[in-house]
Amino acid sequence: MAEDMLKFVTIDQQMPEKRSADDRKRDFREIYERFVPAGAKDQASRCSQCGVPYCHIHCPLGNNIPDWLRLTAEDRLQEAYEVASATNNMPEICGRICPQDRLCEGNCVIEADFESVTIGSVERYITDNAWEQGWIKPIEPPVERDQSVGIIGAGPAGLAAAEELRKAGYQVHIYDRHDRAGGLLIYGIPGFKLEKDVVARRTGRLEQSGITFHLDFEVGRDATLSELRARHDALLVATGVYRARALKVPGVGLSNIVPALDYLIASNKVGLGDKVAAYDDGSLNAEGKNVVVIGGGDTAMDCVRTAVRQGAKSVKCLYRRDRDNMPGSAREVANAEEEGVDFVWLTGPEAFTGSDKVEAVRAYKMRLGAPDATGRSAPERVPNESFNVDCDLAILALGFEPEDLPSLFGAPELRVTRWGTVTVDQRSMMTSLPGVFAAGDIVRGASLVVWAIRDGRDAASAIKTYLREQAKNAAVAAE
Repeated sequence: MAEDMLKFVTIDQQMPEKRSADDRKRDFREIYERFVPAGAKDQASRCSQCGVPYCHIHCPLGNNIPDWLRLTAEDRLQEAYEVASATNNMPEICGRICPQDRLCEGNCVIEADFESVTIGSVERYITDNAWEQGWIKPIEPPVERDQSVGIIGAGPAGLAAAEELRKAGYQVHIYDRHDRAGGLLIYGIPGFKLEKDVVARRTGRLEQSGITFHLDFEVGRDATLSELRARHDALLVATGVYRARALKVPGVGLSNIVPALDYLIASNKVGLGDKVAAYDDGSLNAEGKNVVVIGGGDTAMDCVRTAVRQGAKSVKCLYRRDRDNMPGSAREVANAEEEGVDFVWLTGPEAFTGSDKVEAVRAYKMRLGAPDATGRSAPERVPNESFNVDCDLAILALGFEPEDLPSLFGAPELRVTRWGTVTVDQRSMMTSLPGVFAAGDIVRGASLVVWAIRDGRDAASAIKTYLREQAKNAAVAAE
């Protein structure tokens, strides 16, 4: 191992080649090229194989990162993929979109002067290589079981749970309101971070594995929750959270003030070849417009960078805290700045102005005061410090809240919290309805894809325990 690893003192950190800002802002292709094999091997060899791997500890999936880095450095790529996929149903997706600078790479023990191992890029490389080599096959369960599970939501939590359940031989049906599987992986995340064929090959593999997808299917419209319960031995609610958090300021009702997800879904649909009327008429199209995005998370970064690619006249991001306190990935902020986005730090929206359509955002300056309950410095308004920002399209990226699932599903007995998230028993992951489980953002609130995958895997484990108990009880009753 000494010959293959611990090379951070002789090999510098290097990301895969990044396309120039002028080049990449003309299209929606991913901005990073792939590692060449030697580059991936060299970067993996920088791992220190430390006794307490903080990269592993700070990964929500508990990925065995030092193990697959060592295997990559030793050119044992098939084994590296097997280790990576043992704990992660979508390693090439997490390698692309996880905020590694806040998770595994941000907690790498290599001292700052040497810079962390490029974990995400190596993860992407070994999995893309596994696909190309044909090592990733459809699932062939060792036994087929009669029990079936219905999963509501084809996003990362639902897909991860579906794969784990299918491995155990259960009959799995996924229901989703959209016309393509993938949830926000398809419709919420732009192609420059995650090209859609990467998602499609994952969902295609699940379909080849015997999982049935029911697309354009709305629970409450096409079937009630009770009807699905009668159809399956267990259900998993993994809808995610889609409702935009509201902003209550004067003028918010003017036209051309839109929720971030509406804007991103329209852009992704157009990229997939769909006709979108609101894009064609300019309502959800930034071309030639002064665009103002309000918010500081990863969704805001997706919006500003999409607007650049659509040919916006100018793109500004208003955020109420400073750069150091921004919740989005620091790497994404840097990419956006390279592409010409103007960040207006310590700024909040006071009102939108215009006669019919929005023409400007009246903003005010803020400063950071004492820490709030989360430990972050709370922003407070600076008196008499207002100014106008020209705006033809305002995009609100303030976060997401759950939809009213009991009403949508025709299931008033489904218990939810005061925030609208579904209530579950934390040990069994079961809701207030027997045999109905829930996982992902609809339980924890808006979070990361990697957490959704973890929750989906945990839910699958809980459902398997439940179904085994049900089968055992049925066998006893039949005696």
